[in-house]
Amino acid sequence: MFINLKISRRVLSLVGIFLLLFVGIITEKWIMVSNATVSKPIEKIKTDQKVMALTINVDWGEEYIPPILDALEKNKTQATFFVTGRWAKKHPELLKLMASKGHQIENHGYSHPHPDKLSVGANKEEIKKTENIINEIIGRKTRFYAPPYGEKGVTGLQAADELGYQTILWTLDTVDWRADSTPEIIAKRILNPAIQYGIKPNKSGAIVLMHPKENTVKALPVILHQLTQEGFVLQTIDGLITFDQIGNTTS
Repeated sequence: MFINLKISRRVLSLVGIFLLLFVGIITEKWIMVSNATVSKPIEKIKTDQKVMALTINVDWGEEYIPPILDALEKNKTQATFFVTGRWAKKHPELLKLMASKGHQIENHGYSHPHPDKLSVGANKEEIKKTENIINEIIGRKTRFYAPPYGEKGVTGLQAADELGYQTILWTLDTVDWRADSTPEIIAKRILNPAIQYGIKPNKSGAIVLMHPKENTVKALPVILHQLTQEGFVLQTIDGLITFDQIGNTTS
């Protein structure tokens, strides 16, 4: 009786894991990491609509935030700023300004470490500390987490998941932090795939990654104008994820 019960529990456990994996494969929302099931990072949204989200990761470059905000405002566009806690703590007025203009403020960890080199606990501290700082400054709790360096190892994903966060990555990278990224190159990295492929898979529902850099400021008006001319609607992350696979908004 004892042996049968032990075997049954093992069988049930294996069946449970199999079913969980099966559901994850079907929904494309879950992955297995280190015997734990966590939410899969969002790199894009499947939709047949011409929508994109602009995300700006901020740990430096505060002098370029005002002109970025001006460019977004002139184009009547809202973006999602993923800020580190240490940056928000140093620049609370800029954070308030970003939020006051309707932009989405989300979590980029506290000190911009390599998440893959930290434990689950240490990653949770990075996220939670930033959450508290942002909440104290603008009165909003962050819900999305952009891991520094785009790392998506076990400990970072599990930490975000245990805190109730959805991890966000990107589809199109401006690579604007590189010294050889001119305004023209930055713009082409976004516009060429968007215009060439239009609403074909992997382009609509795209998440664009930027940083506050001088050449990004110069490229941004061109990017915004051209995307608008091509019929793209630019969303925040919140706005983008309301689109389902056929392009309808979910309730």
